[in-house]
Amino acid sequence: MKKLNTMKSKALKSKPAAKAIAGTPQTKRAHIEFTHPTAQSVNIAGSFNDWHPGATAMVALGGGRWAKELTLPPGSYEYRLVVDGEWLANPTALESVANPFGGTNSVLRVTSDPATPVNGGAVENL
Repeated sequence: MKKLNTMKSKALKSKPAAKAIAGTPQTKRAHIEFTHPTAQSVNIAGSFNDWHPGATAMVALGGGRWAKELTLPPGSYEYRLVVDGEWLANPTALESVANPFGGTNSVLRVTSDPATPVNGGAVENL
């Protein structure tokens, strides 16, 4: 019975961030903030979550401020904010690129260098 409970609890837990193993990339936490005075919901859709608009909800901080911590391996990621159903580029992103729909995607760059900030924000190596 004890073995079954252990297996069951492991299956219900979300996958932890990958531990650093020689030869594999280490993940970093990227902090994204956005301000919109009347927004009721803000989500992030991007290449890191297969562009699912409801997969990554931002947290309301009050006063129209929203934030989200993402844990990502090194790479370049495109994303857009979904504010009350409307897709927008992040106006505070340091970099953006044109998308095939005539709009702009924000770019988030995560480097493997532990000392380099992610997109100019705070970094925490995992």
